[in-house]
Amino acid sequence: MIHVLLIALRTTIVTLVLTGVVYPYTITGLAQLLFSGRANGSLVTDEQGQIIGSELIGQGFSHPAYFQLRPSAAGDKGYDATASSGSNLGPTSKKLQDRVIQDLARLKEENPNAPGPVPADLVTTSASGLDPHLSPQAALWQLPRVADARGVAPERVKAAVEAAIEGRDLNLLGEPRVNILLLNLALDRQFGRPAPISARSKTETEAIGRTESD
Repeated sequence: MIHVLLIALRTTIVTLVLTGVVYPYTITGLAQLLFSGRANGSLVTDEQGQIIGSELIGQGFSHPAYFQLRPSAAGDKGYDATASSGSNLGPTSKKLQDRVIQDLARLKEENPNAPGPVPADLVTTSASGLDPHLSPQAALWQLPRVADARGVAPERVKAAVEAAIEGRDLNLLGEPRVNILLLNLALDRQFGRPAPISARSKTETEAIGRTESD
């Protein structure tokens, strides 16, 4: 019996060392060596080196000079990285219908010069509530508002959007998309930061970093 227990104990110790120490440290070391940015959360920094967000986590933007993401059901006010969630509302939900109608009215009011109907992803939430991307069509739809708020020719803003379009992974998986945080940062670097329009916008700017006046 003692012999069997010793074998079991040795097996347990070796397994714990291999799976609890050697394996995780090896994988962590390789990740830091080969792609440290992704391993550390794909963090985004401003020109002063301060972390202002992650490429993987969507943020809310309300200032008219910034492109806005799709609605978020993550947390009470949306875009809460600690409460990732979808709305879980079905297509027959009256609450969902009312929310979409309200968002459509708001978007049309805020974007009077936008071309065509509102793209679907601007009124639908993602499964996580934190999707950082929009379709190129949804970004370009907002272009007149952003260009007007910045006092910049629409062609220059369009060029920035087109430069920010990410293609399909491996040229096969997914759809072309635009990371809105990176796009808004690119706009600030190219055209400068817009002036805050309210105390709320100033607070949001401080929350995402000093590169935006959101």
